[in-house]
Amino acid sequence: MNGRDLVRAVRAVGLVGAVQGLRAVRYAWRRRRADAVGLRRRRPERARVPGAVTGAEPAPGGGVVRFARSRLRITVTVTGAVFWGWDGADPEPSYALGGPCPGPDPRAVLEPDKDGGWRVVSERVTVVVSRHGEVAVCTPGGVVLRRDLPPRWWEPVEGGEARWVLRSEVAADARFFGLGGRAAGPRLRDGAYRLWNTDPGGSFGPGDDPLYITMPVQMVVADAGTHLVFHDNSWDGTVTLSEGAEGAGSGHDRAGTCEVRVEGGPLRCWVMVGTPARVLRAWASLTGAPALPPSWALGHHHARWGFGGEREVRRIVAGYRERGLPLDAVHLDIEHFDAFQAFTVDRETYPGLPGLAEDLRRDGVRLVSIVDPGVKASAGNAVYDAGESVDAFVRDAAGRPVRGVVWPGESVYPDFTARGVRKWWGGLYEERLAQGFAGFWHDMNEPVSFAAFGDPTLPRSARHSLEGRGGDHREAHNVYGLCMARAGYEGLRELRPQERPFLFSRSGWAGMQRYGGTWSGDVATGWPGLRASLSLVLGLGLCGVPYSGPDVGGFDGDPSPELFLRWFQLGAYLPLFRTHAALRAGRREPWEFGEEVLGHARVVLVERRRLLPYFVTLAHLARRTGAPYVRPVWWGSPEDRALRDCEDAFLLGDSLLVAPVLEPGAVRRAVRLPRGRWYDVVSGKAYDGPGQVLLDAPLSRVPVFARAGAVIPVRGADGGLSLEVWAPAKGRTGGGLVVPDAGDGWEAAEVQRYVSRWRAGRVVVERETGGGPVEPAYPVRIRGL
Repeated sequence: MNGRDLVRAVRAVGLVGAVQGLRAVRYAWRRRRADAVGLRRRRPERARVPGAVTGAEPAPGGGVVRFARSRLRITVTVTGAVFWGWDGADPEPSYALGGPCPGPDPRAVLEPDKDGGWRVVSERVTVVVSRHGEVAVCTPGGVVLRRDLPPRWWEPVEGGEARWVLRSEVAADARFFGLGGRAAGPRLRDGAYRLWNTDPGGSFGPGDDPLYITMPVQMVVADAGTHLVFHDNSWDGTVTLSEGAEGAGSGHDRAGTCEVRVEGGPLRCWVMVGTPARVLRAWASLTGAPALPPSWALGHHHARWGFGGEREVRRIVAGYRERGLPLDAVHLDIEHFDAFQAFTVDRETYPGLPGLAEDLRRDGVRLVSIVDPGVKASAGNAVYDAGESVDAFVRDAAGRPVRGVVWPGESVYPDFTARGVRKWWGGLYEERLAQGFAGFWHDMNEPVSFAAFGDPTLPRSARHSLEGRGGDHREAHNVYGLCMARAGYEGLRELRPQERPFLFSRSGWAGMQRYGGTWSGDVATGWPGLRASLSLVLGLGLCGVPYSGPDVGGFDGDPSPELFLRWFQLGAYLPLFRTHAALRAGRREPWEFGEEVLGHARVVLVERRRLLPYFVTLAHLARRTGAPYVRPVWWGSPEDRALRDCEDAFLLGDSLLVAPVLEPGAVRRAVRLPRGRWYDVVSGKAYDGPGQVLLDAPLSRVPVFARAGAVIPVRGADGGLSLEVWAPAKGRTGGGLVVPDAGDGWEAAEVQRYVSRWRAGRVVVERETGGGPVEPAYPVRIRGL
């Protein structure tokens, strides 16, 4: 054990207590021994590159290009997405895909290119392959968006998994986004980003990486166009990014670079080209439509690790009600379990849990339960005994169940990469539903095992089913949380087929949006943590996960009244709006911060409730199009370089621009506006973009702008739906989409399209239908006149 490991060991004892800390020390040594026995030692390797091209074979959508020491399969699909795989890698099997791989585009043609190479030409994209294995993605006009240099492999001489590296070049002006949940984002600066889902072992800030959700998914934005690239490989790896630089004249630009290094598994890649909206639509069609949360999940949630019992929960809910503060859900953390064991209840502190859930639901408040994957390894524990009977748990190289350390003590871990195990686990949620819970949040599912040193997860040599293919934790680790979310989601679909499940997960991987959303995890209390909260939501949205949000106020510590209020104001405009805190952290109820903060928080909560129909519409549109609720300000203008560098504001759908206050003591802030006319929603004053404006931002508000012409569904004074319409600029039209809430089941929701325009000196709003425009069926309020 080196000095760093010793520090971590001491820290582990401090975090989880002396007994658990000693278990964490023993586990770390045990895991090290398991890997020494269960993994092959690094053997002599030989390097390999594709070599020279030797021929090609056309196939639907593209074909196979052969090289001296490898072959490259290229397919353009009917959705416009491009797949290529080296060494015979196919698109399937894949944990990322949401269904069968899209079919090939019959119009895409493989044809010879100059200098002995080949190219695949399609309507939306051209892929050019050089005679030595360089792959370039080009626009139909021939502009290169991305150039992959020939890959390199390092193969063990005696056989085994080959590690590989792929280096790519992008335009000098390009900016990188994505790679999952990155606290230092959303724009990814120069540096190395590890692809290994990781519990940081405490609260994190912008400098901490990696975190709970890593994905080999990048969105690259440049003047020439936007593209999304996905390296479909779940093994441990690193992405090293370097932004380019533009020189004083032609030929002096330095290209941006991306280097992907992975420790094993296939080298296969997907690329989608187009506008940001188009590439995320293609991404959703490939990896699955985002799950649609029930409408109550778009309201305000209150959580805490350590409520202490049923009486305290009732007191807090009553506190919200008595102060006129809307509340939609309360989340119970691990303290409500019996000895921290999932699918149990501590009967001393929660003696009447179903009755509590029923009482709260009558007041419009749902209960949400945490669920951890670790199962206490103790005979007599019902979940453990049932899992043993169906061989549900991850095993080591010798066939013994792997024992880690989490909150219940020594624990075993379900192997969610096995279909039968997912079905068994999904059935366990029946107990939670019987207790009255309406939603679920998955925690500790990277998966975590407390370890005094080294990686806080299962041994890399641990064996997994991987859908019957077999493999070890090096391949299964990053998809563990994804597969757990699938187990829960599919189980809930079967147990309550008439209801949309509500589930969000701390860890996951590409495609996790099919089963729900995520949250920040244990973000540190402080102004850097506030900024990281926005970065995470924006970055995850660009990876196809539209529903997420932070722990408002931060997970640890005691936020100042100002910090709490600014975080609360930000959270009110994010999809998951949830206050949460650790066991020994300060309170997070708004009234705990004084009358001034309480008054401002009430305004925030009322505004969130007023905007609920807009959030419902954004949720339905995300499911249909893959577009996130929260979008970077460059979303509609990716060619605007100034907007590409803007990280302290965001678009909420197409209609609103939110500029939260992220610095202490700030009462004014600069806001960069995209092109078009924008209205300050408080004063009604109009501003024309592109450009920067300076606005007052007192504690009572953050700057919010509405796009000219926008038609926004809001909640009226009578509780019904109404339309808030912001006047279009003279001579222009506007509009918006509205999806009325059809309930929390699976009934098809109608998408209504509205247009706003000037006519005879006044603003009129009409609904577009197949039979022509008609008057809206809802009350209309015109603003901005």
